[in-house]
Amino acid sequence: MADTITPNADTTPEPTSVSKSHFTKAIEEAKAGAQALREEAAGRAGEYKERLNQKKGDWTDQAKTRSGDAMDKAYTYANDGKAKASQAISSLSRLIDDNSATLDEKLGPKYGDYARSAAASIQDAAARLDEKSLEELGEDAKQFVREKPVVAIGIAAAAGYAIARLFSRK
Repeated sequence: MADTITPNADTTPEPTSVSKSHFTKAIEEAKAGAQALREEAAGRAGEYKERLNQKKGDWTDQAKTRSGDAMDKAYTYANDGKAKASQAISSLSRLIDDNSATLDEKLGPKYGDYARSAAASIQDAAARLDEKSLEELGEDAKQFVREKPVVAIGIAAAAGYAIARLFSRK
């Protein structure tokens, strides 16, 4: 038996130096194009990042301005509320004092004196409230909560219940 020779299945010719140089040149051009695209993308990304930082700075400035305005308004409203509360307490004191003579007549001078004493205490509280700044009132409230946390929680619960009752729909 004779040896049979199987033909080589790969019949592609060996690349020539010309085709190698074309292939190499095409690869280099593709790399150069990719590098140019990368640089263009990096440039655009830098522009977008710069625009974003500028917008972020603008938004931050606007937020600071608006928060400052809100703080000023809140402080004004708080001062107005403090003044109105002081006036209301003072009016209550005058009302009690005005009615102390009626208590003298109907219940006796002892109860009239209690009413006058209560009116004086209430007037003193109104004067102290009027004299103190909001910061001092805040510190007083913090001190009260530190000294009497159970009472503070009770007051908060009662106030919450009262507010809920005011705004509940029935």
